[in-house]
Amino acid sequence: MTLNHPDRLFPSDTFTRGLARELFENIETLPIISPHGHCDPSWFSENKRFPDPAQLFVVPDHYVFRMLVSQGFTLNELGVQTLDGSVFENDPQKIWKKFSENYYLFRGTPTAMWLDYSFEKVFGISEPLTPLNSDFYFNHIEEKLSQPEFLPQALFDKFNIETLATTDAALSELSDHQNIKSCTWDGRIIPTYRPDSVIDPDNIEFKNNLRILGELTDNDTCSWDGYLKAHKSRRLFFKEMGATASDHGHPTARTENLSYTHAEQLFNRILAEEFSAEDADKFRGQMLTEMAKMSCEDGLVMQIHPGSRRNHSNKIFNQFGLDKGFDIPGCTDYVSALKPLLDEVGLRTDLTIILFTLDETSYSRELAPMAGVYPALKLGPPWWFFDSYEGMKRFRESTTETCGFYNTVGFNDDTRAFCSIPARHDVARRVDCAYLAELVSSGRLRENEAHEVSYDLAYRLAKSAYKI
Repeated sequence: MTLNHPDRLFPSDTFTRGLARELFENIETLPIISPHGHCDPSWFSENKRFPDPAQLFVVPDHYVFRMLVSQGFTLNELGVQTLDGSVFENDPQKIWKKFSENYYLFRGTPTAMWLDYSFEKVFGISEPLTPLNSDFYFNHIEEKLSQPEFLPQALFDKFNIETLATTDAALSELSDHQNIKSCTWDGRIIPTYRPDSVIDPDNIEFKNNLRILGELTDNDTCSWDGYLKAHKSRRLFFKEMGATASDHGHPTARTENLSYTHAEQLFNRILAEEFSAEDADKFRGQMLTEMAKMSCEDGLVMQIHPGSRRNHSNKIFNQFGLDKGFDIPGCTDYVSALKPLLDEVGLRTDLTIILFTLDETSYSRELAPMAGVYPALKLGPPWWFFDSYEGMKRFRESTTETCGFYNTVGFNDDTRAFCSIPARHDVARRVDCAYLAELVSSGRLRENEAHEVSYDLAYRLAKSAYKI
């Protein structure tokens, strides 16, 4: 028995399926480039065993617990801690039991594909998870986690990961990254500069974060000049630690390109806490353009992740905090929103701005046409709710005819769930091979070209785009 059909996600007709299989076999074992994600660098600096199966697969994974919450379970029951430390389930076997009893809820979802892949390819279990074999699953995974070959560094090597980028707050001292660089293990883990907490005036810790930013960089962050210099300093520190990219998670894709005087005046209103919601949004937009200009100086690739309506449930946010499954996609404008930034740097050939979206309607209407003409723009892969078979297929179908393959950047897994990394790349490679096989079978692509493109999508484009 196997959990994973060898021809999963390939076309149904014999010829095209055979071609997709051939393409996939040539790229299946390529090293993984993971240029954007949210793994904890301490896993690799400390190299301690993962606590238990529930902590590995259920508690940290919002793809998993949001589905269970939608069916009436509480986050407390699933082992997620509250901000005030009130009672929550801390028995991993009870959490695992709830998970296994409700595993059927994930049928037809990418989560099921990722989990089944991890269960079989990582832990060697070939039977589907059910309530009847729940204890077997738990005990088997628990036993494996105690073995040296299942420590984080060993799994990193087993997964054939060449480079993994974490996402790190601008104020992080990157001590775990320093420890990784200093140890004898040769796995490549690099940071990514994420300055949201010192860019968003709506963050309740914004002014305190500015103070810390000033202390870290020895700059006066109560002045516009000093504030910009502090960002430049931290970016260079991140770059010295191996970073090749910055990442920006904004509510919208709005950008601004204000004059120095108007930008300084806006910053002063922010500091004085005399700003409106419009001022806050304008400031975030101005800072995207400032970050792009800094990228022209220091060479960091710029990623923009807009359009998530974060913390939709106030009750969940107040009780559990960030990243608890209640971030919801929203409509996003790109054409007018990005124009100020693109007027400033869009024609630069020495700058890479990677755009992501949670609004699929923008692919063919806005994003593909923009990436298909502005040298600085590239399209990031389907993100978050759309890093799935259907989402990836729609992405290729909506964008390829307008901007081609080479204005995209391959795949990134964008995950906190470490064991799902090879599973996610497996899905992406299969979907791309299926799409390429369809192009060949319909006469839109030559077979030798399909082999070249499959290699580029799986490996080369990510390395090139992210300067890895």
